[in-house]
Amino acid sequence: MATFQRFYSFTQALAEKKINLSTDTIKVALTNVDPAVATNTQYSQLTPITAHNGYSAGGATSAQSVSSSSGVYKLVLADATWAASGGTIGPFQYAVIYSDTATNKDLIGMTDYGRALTLQNGQSFTVQFDATNGAITI
Repeated sequence: MATFQRFYSFTQALAEKKINLSTDTIKVALTNVDPAVATNTQYSQLTPITAHNGYSAGGATSAQSVSSSSGVYKLVLADATWAASGGTIGPFQYAVIYSDTATNKDLIGMTDYGRALTLQNGQSFTVQFDATNGAITI
């Protein structure tokens, strides 16, 4: 089962105005770095999978919306999908969310799929975010 966790630096990046969840371009990238750890702070610390066969460098942009109610701030992200075409995509084990707008491409969170996955030609893969409860609530 896939598990999501925030990078430890995310809270500090919010507090220091390095990330603006409502206006920044949020991206989802696939990586097989072992380990992608919660103490990473910047996208440059990771080694994303190579751009090929339907996977673009830097991953996919995920449209976002935010809301705030009763002291709870919620970030809702659109699902990110890749389809392998002309060959395989991967292997990858992690889907990493980061701010492409932030100067250092600060990391937000990651989903660990527990094992390396490879998409075969014609297969697709979707990183699904909770549209009701949000990808992140604060």
